[in-house]
Amino acid sequence: MNSVAGGGTLLTFPALIAAGLSPLQANATSTVALLPAALSSILGYRGELTGARRWAIALALPSFVGGGLGAVLLLHTSNATFDRVVPWLVLGATALFVLQRPLLRWIRGHEAPTLSQQELEAHGPALRLLALQLVVGVYGGYFGAGVGILMLAALGFMGFTKIHRMNGLKNWGGFCMNFVAAVTFAFSGIVNWPVALSMAVGSIVGGYLGAHGAQRLPQGLVRGTVAGIGIVSGVWLLYRR
Repeated sequence: MNSVAGGGTLLTFPALIAAGLSPLQANATSTVALLPAALSSILGYRGELTGARRWAIALALPSFVGGGLGAVLLLHTSNATFDRVVPWLVLGATALFVLQRPLLRWIRGHEAPTLSQQELEAHGPALRLLALQLVVGVYGGYFGAGVGILMLAALGFMGFTKIHRMNGLKNWGGFCMNFVAAVTFAFSGIVNWPVALSMAVGSIVGGYLGAHGAQRLPQGLVRGTVAGIGIVSGVWLLYRR
């Protein structure tokens, strides 16, 4: 799920809650456990990152900073408050992704012609787009579920149109956010290490296989999967409450 669209935390998070972990402990443990999956997904999508090196380097800093800020914010949030805001964060990110294409068409209809895909990748992101990535990074460090959907929507607004290229950059940015957040949680003492390490084994295999499988699917099907995962996950979280 994380390789194709994001949202893998929406499987691991409720499973850890059912196992008896508190919401904050479950989120921190899941973040640490899924970090290797993010790395293996990058390896699976490394071909899609060819030619997008400028973007990958530029997106790293706001992703690192945002992920750290989000992790610190989570550590200062109560379990009750965290449990209340999670469904709305996921549904909001999904809505943004679903509306991304019509909104982008409207924006382009009121602006000068945009750069081609090749020109876009050669120029790199503008400062305002890096600021947007910083906000996405804060969300990713706070609660990783749905951050992939949010990053895909952000990349779409930046001008990207090829879903597999977007997935490659999304997995890279997600790894940067999760790395900082995982290190922060590791030193906070709220990670259940036996659970995290055992889950990490499956996440490595799943991340790599998912990355290769997603690139064999039509772009429309991948986009539909992204939206479906976000909607179902958000509704389930609301029903759980």
